[in-house]
Amino acid sequence: MLTTPARVGNNDPVPALETLGWDDAWSATFKPYRDLTLVPGRVAVQHRGAYDVLTADGEVRARITARLRKETPPVDLPVVGDWVTLDPDGAIVGVLPRRTKLSRRAAHDPGSDDVREQVIASNLDVVFIAASLGEELDARLLQRYVTFALESGARPVLLLTKADLGPDPSVAPRELAGIDDEIPIHAVSTRSELGLDAVRGHLAPNLTGALVGPSGVGKSTLVNALAGQDDLLATAAVRPDGQGRHTTTRRQLVILPGGGLIVDNPGMREVHLWLAQDGLTDAFVDITALAAECRFSDCSHESEPGCAVQAALADGRLTPERWERYRSQRDELAELDDRLARRERSRARHRRPDAGAS
Repeated sequence: MLTTPARVGNNDPVPALETLGWDDAWSATFKPYRDLTLVPGRVAVQHRGAYDVLTADGEVRARITARLRKETPPVDLPVVGDWVTLDPDGAIVGVLPRRTKLSRRAAHDPGSDDVREQVIASNLDVVFIAASLGEELDARLLQRYVTFALESGARPVLLLTKADLGPDPSVAPRELAGIDDEIPIHAVSTRSELGLDAVRGHLAPNLTGALVGPSGVGKSTLVNALAGQDDLLATAAVRPDGQGRHTTTRRQLVILPGGGLIVDNPGMREVHLWLAQDGLTDAFVDITALAAECRFSDCSHESEPGCAVQAALADGRLTPERWERYRSQRDELAELDDRLARRERSRARHRRPDAGAS
């Protein structure tokens, strides 16, 4: 059962669509459907084969129509955060175009070209990247999360959780120098309520955020604190070694008392990027600017004369650590492009009229 104030069958008030993030632009997008007896709703929880959808009349348990599943070309199936259209029977018949989407490359066989996109959540305004100060900070992983968030179209914010378990939290931002000077960084402790107001400041009424990060960093505990309900989402005590415990098993959209919304996500130890060239550029604007100064437009930034990147590495303007983070993500995306190109060539061969002819 969905644990928000929008449950059907209880005495809690049903939120207006505006509380769910609906605005004039969404209303204009929905206009063609108004004469078809359809109503809008927002996906709050995705189950296996069904969805909890919040509407102006309350929460409904909805399934996708067979027609939607069989549409050609295939359409994106709903994810948490999507605005969908429902028929009078409460079935999902369509998904409104997404403003933003947080997606990654789905897990795959390393030797296979069968790669695909996995959309995590949609229509987000801000992505909170959570890391625990109770553990050693992994700047390389956080940089990858930044690219992941920027590619979605939402604003990234770094949250250093469990600030009461680690060293002086004011030191941590200096340790993360070089990730991105434009990204806000907040130390947060749900025990002392340190940083909670700063987090709420990014979630004005009608805005939607999502929490991402490894398991056990306190994402669900933070959602409970923001919602003012200790038992809203399941949490677990920190282990004796200071490590967190994995508790979240599904994504869930939660309505906050201040008017914003937030999506709690299961932990992700690894983030495989999906077609994130724009996110890579935005995450490494300094390297992009340096590359534009290279003598040759096709510079590989290895040993070519007049390479501005190598010059910056030599004089200390660019650190080797940041350059390696960039190269790792760049090479991963190049490998993805190669896999997708091979897959498309294979499909094209099978589509030829003479394919398989002797």
